[in-house]
Amino acid sequence: MSYNISLTAGYCSTLFPPHPLNMFKALAGICLLHLTTIFFLFWATIDDAWWFTENLYTDLWGRWVMENNDNVWVYMDIPTSYRKDYLQAVQAFAVLSCLFAVFSLCVFIFQIFTLGKGKRFTISGVVQLISCFCIMVALSVYTDHFHREEKNGWYGWSYIMAWFGWLLTLFTGVMYIILRKRVD
Repeated sequence: MSYNISLTAGYCSTLFPPHPLNMFKALAGICLLHLTTIFFLFWATIDDAWWFTENLYTDLWGRWVMENNDNVWVYMDIPTSYRKDYLQAVQAFAVLSCLFAVFSLCVFIFQIFTLGKGKRFTISGVVQLISCFCIMVALSVYTDHFHREEKNGWYGWSYIMAWFGWLLTLFTGVMYIILRKRVD
């Protein structure tokens, strides 16, 4: 039994060493991971590559169509065949996800310097999980309600980056909750 305890204690000490420089490196790595998450979410929300076909590509805000095979892309509004309420829900949840992720990073930095042990990282973890929920709702609604009847197209890199953003927000949100228990 004591063998297992010493293994656990050794494992925890290697994860969170008491040396201040190592803790600084860990916090810098967490901030870098969080900034990467924010980058993915913003890229997915802003960029114009959610759905492709041979002669058009679309995103959350508009559609570009190639005219007369001249390799000239022309911006057009989203078709009226898309239900406006679903499209606005996807847009709103994608933007909210970006805002919550930025807010979570600000809260994380604020919590490092102001809150005492046992209170750190909880709020930033919860806010990050809210961001995760928002991008998950946006992706789920988009997947379920758009392009179902279009068989000749494929999802673009912005859509894929949104799923990476979802995965990273989930990971960082859970990591903040675990850090609260381990570090404090």
